[in-house]
Amino acid sequence: MASGLETLSGQAYGAKQYDKLGVQTYRAIVTLTVVSIPISLLWVFIGKILTLIGQDPLISHEAGRYIVWLIPGLFAYAVCQPLTKFLQSQSLIFPMLWSSIATLLLHIPLSWLLVFKTSLGFTGAALAISISYWLNTFMLAAYIRFSGSCKATCSPPTMEAFRGVGLFLRLALPSALMLCFEWWSFEILILLSGLLPNPELESSVLSICLTTTSLMYNIPYGLGGAASTRVANELGAGNPEGARSVVHLVMSIAGTEAVLVTGALLASQRILGYAYSSDKEVVTYFTSMVPLVCISVAADSLQGVLSGYIS
Repeated sequence: MASGLETLSGQAYGAKQYDKLGVQTYRAIVTLTVVSIPISLLWVFIGKILTLIGQDPLISHEAGRYIVWLIPGLFAYAVCQPLTKFLQSQSLIFPMLWSSIATLLLHIPLSWLLVFKTSLGFTGAALAISISYWLNTFMLAAYIRFSGSCKATCSPPTMEAFRGVGLFLRLALPSALMLCFEWWSFEILILLSGLLPNPELESSVLSICLTTTSLMYNIPYGLGGAASTRVANELGAGNPEGARSVVHLVMSIAGTEAVLVTGALLASQRILGYAYSSDKEVVTYFTSMVPLVCISVAADSLQGVLSGYIS
């Protein structure tokens, strides 16, 4: 839903309507926080829901335990994503980069500590993710509050943030559905794999495929975000030709990226599975799936950029 800000904030910044950026960001934070409440309630009961739809009871129980520890991170994400779009619309990319690097450097030892040095086990990984999301959120909020780069666009919260929710939702909901339908198509496959005779193996391999695909998707998704911001800035400034040039350039980069990434996956297909599992059966099964993963990655490279442009 935060993708709706790419259009609203990007065009406002391009038109030099700087006062609107802060209002739109507060509006998105409030809206996404409210939306996170019913989602978190769904997550509390997800273990029982998975069992009811025929999933393996043990896997369902463990998935339910894991996702409960992700609930704090959900609310952090509801704040972090609008802040990211706020900075992105102003082309303030390096603050996000440095905060992400700092979060990663803290996340690695934090994950090790909570997973291996406490009794939490794999649920410690979920807690580590939640903590890291909040750390990243606080870093971005501190930069926006104290940096001179955001002085013109960072306004105090007002009641106006609650008045334009309808306009935000008209862009946010289609953007959210576009992303959700794409991800749900993968996740439905994982749910279906849980109904097969060997759910542990099938769900493990498909989870690895989804993880690999989502990891590779971050590259075109980032390109799409950059394209969305630049197109919105150009349209806000009344320069459609500049927007068209941005699209042509980013599509060329996406095509090159697709060739390089799929080539790297194919070259490493026999050893890539060991990055996820030491089980030879899982690794062998995943090796046979890599060519199909490459097709998905190549399609995502173009689709991710086009999604950013359309939004």
